[in-house]
Amino acid sequence: MTSPAAQRLGALSSQLSPASAQSAKDRLLAQNPDDIVITDAIRTPLTKARKGGLKDTPVDALLVSLLTSVRERLGFDPALVDDVCVGNVLQPAPGFAARNAVLAAGFPVGTSANVASRFCSSGLLSIQNVATAIMAGAIDVGIAVGVESMSQNEDKPPTSSDVIEAHPIARDNKMPMGWTSENVAKDFGITRQMQDEVAAMSQQRADKAKKEGWTKDEIVEVKTKVKDAKSGSWQDVVVKEDDGVRSGTTKEGLGKIKAAFPQWEPATTTGGNASQITDGAAGVVLMRRSKAQELGVKIIGKYVLSTTVGLEPRIMGIGPSFAIPKILSRTGLKQDDVDIFEINEAFASMYVYCLDKLQLDREKVNVRGGAIALGHPLGCTGTRQVVTALSELRRRKQKIAVTSMCVGTGMGMAGVFVNEA
Repeated sequence: MTSPAAQRLGALSSQLSPASAQSAKDRLLAQNPDDIVITDAIRTPLTKARKGGLKDTPVDALLVSLLTSVRERLGFDPALVDDVCVGNVLQPAPGFAARNAVLAAGFPVGTSANVASRFCSSGLLSIQNVATAIMAGAIDVGIAVGVESMSQNEDKPPTSSDVIEAHPIARDNKMPMGWTSENVAKDFGITRQMQDEVAAMSQQRADKAKKEGWTKDEIVEVKTKVKDAKSGSWQDVVVKEDDGVRSGTTKEGLGKIKAAFPQWEPATTTGGNASQITDGAAGVVLMRRSKAQELGVKIIGKYVLSTTVGLEPRIMGIGPSFAIPKILSRTGLKQDDVDIFEINEAFASMYVYCLDKLQLDREKVNVRGGAIALGHPLGCTGTRQVVTALSELRRRKQKIAVTSMCVGTGMGMAGVFVNEA
């Protein structure tokens, strides 16, 4: 007798199987009881590390704020949430922060918590982990979260053993990310002008999205405290919007900024064409379609599939150029089937390379701006991209999004999501 979990996995395989008479796009858009659906997707504002409104908010407090908003928006008994998976990179003892925040946010003791960590893809990994647990029949309802306080936690590699230092590839993982950006620029001829052009585009698009109110359905406010650097006094604040967007940014203006890493040729990376160091959190609620229908909650999207790749750490930034073709192949989608792409703008050098290597239509990529304008809270980004992608698909009345990011230590990840709102 076939188990329910095996039946669900078989259903997914049949949806993705190229043997079907339907096109891959039609199969993905079809609605089946065992689909892994998303019933909510929100994020906090993204604010500048050590400067913005979240600079003094610890990870556990940031999680409590986001998860409280998620709980209040559920539309069903929070006791039905089996597990919360938290994507994070930098927080010491993140398991404590995850479990503590779940309880403090008002979920009952029966709701468990765990942590997912794969550098910049941790948020997307949290979604994959929850979706996989649901597909396997281990849980019915889960919440996937990505969070990072880069103000509160230091981003630096640990000391490596002698065996790692002696390895010609593994030893590169101790090098700063700026070095990898310059390697991409040097190896593939990505000029400073090309980088400043896409960086200006990111800022201009984010500025337009903010002014037009496109991001309002993405963001939930955070009530927190900020410490004044001079007086040392604490002030209650309500953080309502992203603060990294620079209105009026031009390619010419960015061209005047000094190189951030003059020690590495060709020294084209700057504070203006690289992702901002940022704090923030994002979360999505997942369950089977049949469960959502049973609970009577609105379905806004569907998780289809995600996958990872590995590549040389020295050029880790071009990970999406491998991960995106892989996820398209696994789902049977053609590039033209995808309505929008969200690619993390860790550095403009890697972003230019991926755009050109994949020959992507720039009008379909990061249409609300990306990490150069919004920031890149490491563990949050993978989840934030999904929140943004679903919101933009709703606005455009379109269906399919692919999200992707490069991953520290030489990896890439990508996922496919469908808008159903």
